[in-house]
Amino acid sequence: MRKNKVAPRVSALGLSSFYFRRDTMIQRQKGCNDIFGREAKVWKYVDSVIDAMMEKYNYTYIRTPIFESTELFHRGVGETTDIVTKESYDFEDKGGRKITLRPEGTAGVVRSFIENKMYGDPNQPVKVYYNGTMYRYERPQSGRDRELTQFGMEILGSDDPLSDAEIISAAVNLYRMLGLKELKVNINSLGDAESRNRYRRALIEYFRPHIHDFCEDCQERLEKNPLRILDCKVDAEQDLLKNAPKTLDYLNEESRDRFEQVQDYLDIMQIPYEINPKIVRGLDYYNHTVFEIEAKVEGFGSNNVIGAGGRYNGLVQQLDGPETPCVGFASGIGRIVMALELEKVSMPIVEDIDLFLLYVNEDEKKYAAYLCQELRNAGFIVDTEYTGRSLKGQFKQADRLGAKFTCVLNSDDLNNNEVHIKNNRTKEEEVISLDVLIYYLDEQLTVMDQDKDYGDEDCSCGEDHHQGCGGHHHCGCHKEDE
Repeated sequence: MRKNKVAPRVSALGLSSFYFRRDTMIQRQKGCNDIFGREAKVWKYVDSVIDAMMEKYNYTYIRTPIFESTELFHRGVGETTDIVTKESYDFEDKGGRKITLRPEGTAGVVRSFIENKMYGDPNQPVKVYYNGTMYRYERPQSGRDRELTQFGMEILGSDDPLSDAEIISAAVNLYRMLGLKELKVNINSLGDAESRNRYRRALIEYFRPHIHDFCEDCQERLEKNPLRILDCKVDAEQDLLKNAPKTLDYLNEESRDRFEQVQDYLDIMQIPYEINPKIVRGLDYYNHTVFEIEAKVEGFGSNNVIGAGGRYNGLVQQLDGPETPCVGFASGIGRIVMALELEKVSMPIVEDIDLFLLYVNEDEKKYAAYLCQELRNAGFIVDTEYTGRSLKGQFKQADRLGAKFTCVLNSDDLNNNEVHIKNNRTKEEEVISLDVLIYYLDEQLTVMDQDKDYGDEDCSCGEDHHQGCGGHHHCGCHKEDE
């Protein structure tokens, strides 16, 4: 047997035997990413802002399984959508059940709403948000991966146009709170079932004489769901698409009035928007209001849509639940992070530590372990040496970690109940009693934070007179946000 191979194995699928090379490094799958270091801190920051914003709007967090019955997405998302026909990760489990890794969040939320009888809860409507991984087998590109993290919010149980406007306003305010300034809201209406059917017939009549000029997918969509033709990526530049009938021309009076009410509420909330009749969204469950939010960020690419959503009044009933009007929104966290980085948004991310403890001998190391525990319990960010570096190497490590203070634990000092502590910003060194170390650090770090130069970053309120806000902290200008 060759040295770099292991014995043959038979796969669980009964395929022929094969070898694993020992010298082949296992790598992440295409379209998946490792998130660590500073980037991971940015993701955690975005998550924290989402949680804070959702609390303000009285949305509760919901977690649904990563995989569901394949039927859920076929019935819920739509048999003719790209997500179902081309992009879903489908497999059979060991019990022979057809399973799909969730490609989007709404269908799972609706399934949970029905299964857990949330429609019987006296606190209506049900307002929930989720933040989790989704899976789509598509060509990886900038800001779009096969494993993606998606945030979404849903209002289940309200047909009020105000709930449509609230979803849009919450999304816009979230992006503003994160620091994105140039946003564009595009809205449209697909109307009710009657309006949508009229529009569907008009599209079929319009496309049928020329359908053979379109791709095979579009030819299949003509009778099943002609609205999907409008979303086609292959034929996007066709003049026929650009001149296709508009949804607004086929709205009945009731649907038109409803759409006007949504606009009225957006005006009241001072949310700027534009009516874009080309928006139809890529999922079958939408009706009435649909919308997309663009982030005008240099380098974001031609498709600068950062979030989207709309109303889906028939989905709960379609999945065997009671008739329930719903509206929702979703946004990819990766796209948000990408926009923030491109925009060079200042974020309150801790990239240094408060104190690094250095030592030479074993007794000092033991005291370092004790002191780390005490200081961490007091709320400080503290680290010490774990790899056996020399004292010189420990100082270098403290510099790499951006330690604001360093403290060399010396046996003689410890016997006198004191330590030498150095301010690495001012290079000043002091001898202080261990009894007041916590108070000393707290006082010094407070002064250091107050003296920190935050620059002239504009706050989201439009003022630049307060220090350290950057539009992210709860300064005096943001009392209305608290």
